[in-house]
Amino acid sequence: MNLKVLKGQHHVSAITGNAKKNYHFYTKILGLRLVKKTVNQDDTSVYHLFYADERGNPGTDLTFFEIPRAGQTHFGTNSISATSLRVPADASLDYWKKRFEEYGVEHDGISQQTGRTTLAFRDFEGQRMILVSDEHNIGVQGGKAWDESPVPTEHAIYGLGPVHLTVSQIGKTITVLTDVLGFRKKGTYTIGQSEIIVFETGEGGTGGEIHLEERTDLPVERPGRGSVHHVAFRVEDEEELRKWVDHLKQLRIPSSGFVERYYFKSLYFREPNGILFELATDGPGFEGDEPFEELGKNLALPPYFEDRREEIEAKLEPLDTNE
Repeated sequence: MNLKVLKGQHHVSAITGNAKKNYHFYTKILGLRLVKKTVNQDDTSVYHLFYADERGNPGTDLTFFEIPRAGQTHFGTNSISATSLRVPADASLDYWKKRFEEYGVEHDGISQQTGRTTLAFRDFEGQRMILVSDEHNIGVQGGKAWDESPVPTEHAIYGLGPVHLTVSQIGKTITVLTDVLGFRKKGTYTIGQSEIIVFETGEGGTGGEIHLEERTDLPVERPGRGSVHHVAFRVEDEEELRKWVDHLKQLRIPSSGFVERYYFKSLYFREPNGILFELATDGPGFEGDEPFEELGKNLALPPYFEDRREEIEAKLEPLDTNE
């Protein structure tokens, strides 16, 4: 089967227990644009919020499912253990360190990782995040920062960087990344006593890397608020996605099959350590039901949910995203 190589990260989806605080943190402090306020299509009683660059270009989306009763995450292995966000330059991290100090955001010091300047931080629920400088990046292009962001565009977040996976049996995950998904091994680095293996896809660089760590000294993560639900990788279009559906069938890997998400088309499956992977198309995008200027201001529902709008809205706590 003539499959095209995956193009890089598409989005990362995480869990929050509080949509209002989540909206404040990711728009007012991190300066991302809320490009879509919608619902979890598998449970329409809760919000699904999409933060991204100016219009939600693929490779820039950080999304959250609101689960109000979610417990605190007990961090561990077999998890997506950190999500990176791209900023333009090394100097941007000095800006962000000062901003985090101003807003009381928990963070580490500025450091180096695989030749890139980085700054690790946590959101109000302990979500593990890393800012990574693109100053010396060669590879997958980032998006375009929103010019109405409270963060100056020369320092603004404009895409997803490397996604970190921590697993208990690394060999099985390596097989899926390389033999099934077509990632290439790029190199290794160490953090403490752990060796991290770097894999890349597409044009590589910060927007096309997975950083994989094996930990046999940790329990399996118990997810809750502050954890990551899944990571999605980019495919060109629906035709290509359907080839991937057939590819997984031929390999006898259980999957969701083709799933219509309206803003993109998807395919889900779990790698052997239980981490949920998604393949998602680059389009159609977020402007099919809202104009660019209005993105994220109102509750958007795919057409197949519109006849249930009154019922759906009645179950949601109001979330003002027009401020």
